[in-house]
Amino acid sequence: MTDSQGAAVEDHTDLYREYGADRVPPGQRETDTFPVLSKSGTPSWGPDDALEVWGAVDEPLTLSLEAVRSLPAVTQRQDFHCVTGWSKLDCRFTGVRFAELTERAGVDDDAVHVVFHALDGYTTDLPLSECTRESVLLAYGYDGDDLPADHGGPLRVVTPHKYAYKGAKWVSGVEFCTEPKRGYWEKRGYSDTANPWNEERYS
Repeated sequence: MTDSQGAAVEDHTDLYREYGADRVPPGQRETDTFPVLSKSGTPSWGPDDALEVWGAVDEPLTLSLEAVRSLPAVTQRQDFHCVTGWSKLDCRFTGVRFAELTERAGVDDDAVHVVFHALDGYTTDLPLSECTRESVLLAYGYDGDDLPADHGGPLRVVTPHKYAYKGAKWVSGVEFCTEPKRGYWEKRGYSDTANPWNEERYS
C-alpha cells in the first residue's frame, strides 16, 4: 500500500481479526472527527526535553526529538479506539517501532513490563510482549504532517490493539520493569488489559 505521494504505508487495520469478527469493537461508534482528550492541558516540549529510556536495560538512552526522528521510520494505517466509546478508522501514523528501542537499549532478559511516562505527569503500562508488536509506534507524524500537539505531538505512543489510554501522549520516558506496575488510569479503576474487543474498559 502507498499514500498519495507514493510512499509505502503498512496496513494494520486487519488486526481486529485476532480478537473478533468486527473491525469496530463492541460498544464503539465510528467517527470521522478526532476528538481531543487528556488528563490535563497540553504541555509544551521544550528545547531541553528528550525521550529517556531506563530501567532493566543494558544501555539507558537519552534521545532528542531529532534523534528519534533519525531512527528507521515506518508509516502505518491503523484504527484508533478510545475508551469513551468512539473509534477513528484509517489513521495514518509515522514513527519508530517500539521494538527499535528495545534493540538499541538492550533490554534485560528479566524485563517483563513497560511504563510510559509523559510530560504532563501521565503514566500508562503494558506488558513488554504487548509493546513489541509491529503496530506499536512512537509516533511523530499523522496524516502526512507533524503530529498535532493536542493529539500528543511531538511524540506519542500508539497502541491500536488496545484502548487509546494505553498510548501515552507527549511521551518523555520509557521505563523497562522486572515486575508489573500500574499507570495513572489503571490505578484509578481502568482496565490494565484494555482489550477493546472484550470491552475491557474498567477493572
